[in-house]
Amino acid sequence: MSEATAPSFAYLGPAGTYHDEAARAFAHRLGIENPELVECPSLSEVFDCVDRGRTEYGVVATENALEGPVTATLDNFAFRSSANILGEHVLDIHHCLIMHPDATRDDVKTVVSHPQGLGQCRRYLNDKLHGIPTMTVASTADSARRAAADKSVAGIGNAFAAELYGARVEEACIEDHFGNQTSFALIGRQGHVPVLTGTKFKTSLALFLQADRPGALLMILSEFAYAGINLVKIQSRPTKQALGDYMFFVDIEGSTSDLEVQTALNCLRLKLREVKVLGSYPVE
Repeated sequence: MSEATAPSFAYLGPAGTYHDEAARAFAHRLGIENPELVECPSLSEVFDCVDRGRTEYGVVATENALEGPVTATLDNFAFRSSANILGEHVLDIHHCLIMHPDATRDDVKTVVSHPQGLGQCRRYLNDKLHGIPTMTVASTADSARRAAADKSVAGIGNAFAAELYGARVEEACIEDHFGNQTSFALIGRQGHVPVLTGTKFKTSLALFLQADRPGALLMILSEFAYAGINLVKIQSRPTKQALGDYMFFVDIEGSTSDLEVQTALNCLRLKLREVKVLGSYPVE
């Protein structure tokens, strides 16, 4: 595929965010050398770009190991968008102390980052940069950009952003909790052909109850148990219709082409208000 016709990827900007890094990782897996990367100001805008055909793909974070599910992504899947999940990529989150190429630690007067970046490096900041004030900015990428332009500013972000903006990684892996990861979904317009292959599949669902009643969750779980399907994840979200009214997001092992998955979904469709298949895709 030529550069002029390279597929486009919408992601939560600015350039240098973990979303940007995940978009490039997906492009690499698809064999796309020069993808068109489209920055978006919000996750909803990423979904809109895909739904309206402005980009072929979108990349959205779904869950972080420390912070939990990304509610803006879940709400778009459930209530706003018809986009389908085409793939999943898990990114290791490693925060770095980022500085101007010519700066020393004695030059640093302020440490800036996204609130999550500051929060996830609190112990390091207290031990190594005690007494230096912190300031929140819109993204970890913005902190790298500011550090690259000002010797008195240190940022907390990823090494990718530091390289992108011409800053220097003073110290890597400064996060308080090791093993932090974020899962990202590659999304495409409803009906998009599969683009990734594999031997192990996962199917993501949004399940809406007819009415909130005792045993509703047990009924859902039982259908998968009867079919011999393993649940990877289940979580509830408010339907935004009434207080105490919930729907469920479920990830199961298997593909919608598997007979046992088809059987379970058909049984659930008889008992639930809606069974929305968000995607059936290979997992690494």
